Amino acid sequence: MPRILVVDDQKDVRAMIGMVLRLNHFEVSEAESAKTGLKAFAEGNFDAAIVDIFLEDVSGFDLIAAMRERVKDLPVVAVSGMATLEAVARSSELSNVVCLQKPFRPVELMRAIETAREAVRPGQSAAKIAV
Repeated sequence: MPRILVVDDQKDVRAMIGMVLRLNHFEVSEAESAKTGLKAFAEGNFDAAIVDIFLEDVSGFDLIAAMRERVKDLPVVAVSGMATLEAVARSSELSNVVCLQKPFRPVELMRAIETAREAVRPGQSAAKIAV
């Protein structure tokens, strides 16, 4: 069963994402901050990550970059409810990150995860991908 790390400082958002993922046969670990997310990431093996860009302690961009330092081809979905995710396109460390604007529907989340997984497969070009 694929494992996904969900990092979002809003408990209800984590719960909703976790429920959708579990219904779609994913194992889910949740973290409420970049610090706890990075710790969980270091201690476990994850097949993908869903990261809120605006976390209370550290930018989600910085968290994604730190995870990508450890696992270069980690599929990542960046989520945000307040801002455009244009900064992802300007950063080579954040290439192939799928951007998803909150609020989103379960089908959009599942499509974003699949797109993120496809983006890091060999032969894919480095680019920001929006769904």
